[in-house]
Amino acid sequence: MLENKSILIVAPHADDETLGCGGTILRFIAQGYRVHWLIVTGMSEIAGFSKNEIQKRREEIDSVTDMYQFHAVYEMNLPPARLDVLSKGDIVAGISCVVSTIKPEIIFSPYRNDAHSDHEVVYDAVMSAVKSFRAPFVRKILAYETLSETDFGMKPEDGGFKANVFVDIYEYLERKLAILDVFESEVDKFPFPRSRKALESLAYLRGAQCNAEAAEAFMLIKEII
Repeated sequence: MLENKSILIVAPHADDETLGCGGTILRFIAQGYRVHWLIVTGMSEIAGFSKNEIQKRREEIDSVTDMYQFHAVYEMNLPPARLDVLSKGDIVAGISCVVSTIKPEIIFSPYRNDAHSDHEVVYDAVMSAVKSFRAPFVRKILAYETLSETDFGMKPEDGGFKANVFVDIYEYLERKLAILDVFESEVDKFPFPRSRKALESLAYLRGAQCNAEAAEAFMLIKEII
């Protein structure tokens, strides 16, 4: 049983949270938890995005925020696909600031060995920011899988994403898919991995693995009981 009922979802890019744990977010919020959304990167003209692209993404984030009913949203606005050339200390400091502000008991993070380098950097920064002596209030850390990134991680030393925690999201699956549709620039028709059909299929597969109609899967990284 959570004491403060506060949860932090860390997304390297807006849409990762929906791909990886959209149904879980909806379920927790429906159960009265305060769910916070941290988006690490953001579009900017300096990063090479047009004003129209930036405005479109702003509208997508605002719409998704309303659809989930997040307790709060935090944006670090770091350049996408360039986190590996930035100061890791600065990234850790930014995440630490959010963590210390909301004091979550549970944190959801991207999987470290995803194909996208941003996911690896964010995972490492989260782990540094939530060391027990820095954030003793964090009791559980879960890594989520991101279609188009987790399934394309081909590092030879990686044993692969091994699901050992499942959340039944059957009641929230359609809502999750509707939220995914908001990210028009990030989704496409099947067999594109970030498609409605692919995400729905993964939910049914994970459901079959835990005796549910539909589910999301996670890797338990740390738990303090």
